[in-house]
Amino acid sequence: MGTDYQPDSVVDDTLIEVKRGTDAVSTIRSALLKLAYAVTDQGQTTRGILLVIDPKITDERLDDEEKYAKMVLAPGVSKRLGIVVYQDGELSGCPDGMTIEVRRELGRLAGAELAKKVAKIHSGAAYYEIFKILVHQWLLGKGPMTALWLAKTAGFSYPTVRDALRRLGSMIKRQTDRRFELAYFPREEFARLLAVSDRARATARFTDRSGQPRSPEAHLRRLEKLNVPDIAIGGVTGARHYHADLNLGGTPRLDLSLHCPGNQMNLGFIEKLDPALKRVDDPQQPANVVIHAVRHANPLFQPRDGGLQWADPVECLLDLHEMRLESQAHEFLNSFPPARGKT
Repeated sequence: MGTDYQPDSVVDDTLIEVKRGTDAVSTIRSALLKLAYAVTDQGQTTRGILLVIDPKITDERLDDEEKYAKMVLAPGVSKRLGIVVYQDGELSGCPDGMTIEVRRELGRLAGAELAKKVAKIHSGAAYYEIFKILVHQWLLGKGPMTALWLAKTAGFSYPTVRDALRRLGSMIKRQTDRRFELAYFPREEFARLLAVSDRARATARFTDRSGQPRSPEAHLRRLEKLNVPDIAIGGVTGARHYHADLNLGGTPRLDLSLHCPGNQMNLGFIEKLDPALKRVDDPQQPANVVIHAVRHANPLFQPRDGGLQWADPVECLLDLHEMRLESQAHEFLNSFPPARGKT
């Protein structure tokens, strides 16, 4: 880990990492592992505290993760790690021997995190989340799926999935074993998604106010160092990942997909990325960084060398259309074997 890791706060010999509203056990494990590396690097007296604010994971699951971490880590490291929960204005799980200074800092961090601007996502877009998953499976030639798999991937109930499939009607090809897939690329339905994509994806746009904007490449390099969880690269950069020969010219902006299964976009990392970035509401105003919410339970992101992840091709396709790169979007769509000559 070395000097690459930067905790959210340091008080004397205590490193503090903050996670808010997480509903993923993997996020807790990853944060504890980072703290374990860090306290090992810093010396035998350094402690690490993971501050979890308003978790969507039960206390039992958090306790299990803390116990599991202490089982697999060396005793000299595990005894210096702890999870503290902040909920309803109270701290719980504070380890023995924690100083008043650390306790005050935990309260300050929790208050500052809760004061950050969090973008609410409009509800009622379950249909389009399910639709995007179906298009993703079709583009990548994944073949037929079950309703159970789709419900689990989308994070919606079986009745919600059933209603979405009924709405798609003849666009769905059904197998004798009750599995199904898209019969073809549904151009008209995709056009409807494009018409409401700004609302359906809860897009947040940021523009540079300094007069000397950083390039998308510079923002990306900075983002790699921040270790922001649940985020993936889309837009022009993501499209090039799937289709290296795509005729895109330059990179007009950095498009990111943010996994938001809890139906909120936590945009607090933007200030760390670039303090000159300020949010704009006008979709016609040029933006340097654009963030789109991905709400299905499995975001369908793909691993990427160098950190972060790649957004799925459907998000990249929507990004190209949003930038009015229509010919490039058509070329990108047709670069996937199932779509060639059929769109």
